[in-house]
Amino acid sequence: MANKISIIIPVYNSSKFLHKTVEAVDNERLKSCWNLELILVEDGSPDNSFLAVEELSKIYSYIKGIKLSRNFGHQIAVKTGLGYATGDYIAIIDDDLQDPPSLLPRFFEQLDLGYEVAYGVRKKRKEDRAKKFAYSSFYRILSSISDTKIPLDSGDFCVMTKTVKDKMLTLDEQNPYLRGIRAWVGYKQIGLEYERDGRIEGESGYSLKKLIKIAKDGIFSFSSLPLQIISLLGNIGLLISIGFTIVTFFRYFNNQIEVAGYTTIIILMLFFNSILLISLGIIGEYIYRIYNEVRNRPHSIVEKTVGNYNTL
Repeated sequence: MANKISIIIPVYNSSKFLHKTVEAVDNERLKSCWNLELILVEDGSPDNSFLAVEELSKIYSYIKGIKLSRNFGHQIAVKTGLGYATGDYIAIIDDDLQDPPSLLPRFFEQLDLGYEVAYGVRKKRKEDRAKKFAYSSFYRILSSISDTKIPLDSGDFCVMTKTVKDKMLTLDEQNPYLRGIRAWVGYKQIGLEYERDGRIEGESGYSLKKLIKIAKDGIFSFSSLPLQIISLLGNIGLLISIGFTIVTFFRYFNNQIEVAGYTTIIILMLFFNSILLISLGIIGEYIYRIYNEVRNRPHSIVEKTVGNYNTL
């Protein structure tokens, strides 16, 4: 392949098995004759993952290692890697071999055919039923409410041209949802089904908190539904208030007003206070995101690098 290939792998808690991932990439490099740069972005991992990156860089000269000063999150790590990618074709895979490098030639073929992006569509997953249901439900909910058509069951595993990568980096968002940004920039894209393998070793770095954050980034970045919910709740509250007012007047003119009414008052207070708190929470989420954008802090801080590369 004449085109230069960049493969970005975010690294987290993978010091024990990272060599297996790199070996799998190298096997495919030799088989497909890639002109390769492998960008390993160590995302503030608590183990010795960057030491593993440094050792591997001595064996494989095409490795570019980046150590972030702390854990900034998977999406930021990938975006940082995109900023260092110099290839004509860029691929994003995980460090646990759930997205095998052996699939990449099939994806790169689509770029050769004229597509700008080829993304993976997960036909089967190896997680437990609860996680499968949660992932499936989220993708479908996001797809139904999003202002941008985001493909179902597609993760960050993809390949793209340099053109798309450059356009994605122009969206300087503090809380990037990369698969949404990838869909938003457009261009000719195609989804390819594959069966996602189980992890080769260890536990996923995605805690419940991190998964919820990614879900929130997707919903708040690509849908106005949360704001519409406030209007909907307000309208529901208004209808209930009108209905209750009509009933009260009816009872008043029919001499049915009771001195007691504690239960009704408490129910109405709880209902409207709940609506108010939900509305304030949604507005607060948007204000916090606006505040993050206005501060204009860097997405990540690079503490250390290994390898010979140029930033864009």
